[in-house]
Amino acid sequence: MLPQARIAGPMPWVIAIMIALTVMAAGAGLALNNLAENARAEIAGGLTVQIVEGAPAARARQAAAAVDYLAARDDIASVRLVPEEELAALLEPWLGGRSGALAEEDAVPVPALIDVALSGPVTAQRVRSLRARLERVAPAARLDAQAAWLGPVFEAIRSMQILALGLIVLLAATSVAAVWLAARSALGSNRETIEVIHHLGGTDGQIARIFQRSIGIDAALGGAAGLLLGVAAILLLGRQFAGLDSGLVAGGGLGIADWVVLAAVPLAGIALAMLTARLTVTAALRKML
Repeated sequence: MLPQARIAGPMPWVIAIMIALTVMAAGAGLALNNLAENARAEIAGGLTVQIVEGAPAARARQAAAAVDYLAARDDIASVRLVPEEELAALLEPWLGGRSGALAEEDAVPVPALIDVALSGPVTAQRVRSLRARLERVAPAARLDAQAAWLGPVFEAIRSMQILALGLIVLLAATSVAAVWLAARSALGSNRETIEVIHHLGGTDGQIARIFQRSIGIDAALGGAAGLLLGVAAILLLGRQFAGLDSGLVAGGGLGIADWVVLAAVPLAGIALAMLTARLTVTAALRKML
């Protein structure tokens, strides 16, 4: 038998680090995917109408006319005029309290906002048609699709998902390289023992299984430790992001299926390490003997 200590050493720790980083990268990618899907579902069919009018009376009159017109349409699922108190709360961090943005003298005119949900998908043709008809009722109305506002956000999320996937591939390649080096080193250290086993009738497959089992044990220990570290980091970051109290960030939570995927990362790492060890040892034995 080949000595286990020759293959053990730092390998479990190297694999633990790789698995932990892979779990964190996979968790980030899954969270970003959930965030994007929830955001798209939330704004699907969503439109925002702004009544950009400086005079308070005219603004209120046009806002009421726009709400009545939109509510009477069959292709509109819901219409809501955003209350002034809600607007004040949204603008307070930038413009101060009611003494600034929404004071009686309206020192800083704030457009009236109307949340609209269309029945069915939002298309450019539907938006243009509705905008043209709405401007006849409320000339100061400005209609925008909510999805257009978040377009740059979705592009950034997609870029970060690609980055997370690239990091996972890079970590997998690094793990393969580490196992390859460990297997080659173990082969060189046990060359005489391997020759004895061959003289006693041992086959290349039997010798490869010994190395494969040793690497598998190291990978299992490292995978378990890496999974714990990765999950702990994800939970810690999740608590930090939850403290932001942001609706967009809240949509990036992990579900049961996501946790199952993360739990499978160490298993995939073990399988990859054992396969790499077997292929490395088998190829080296063909050249050695």
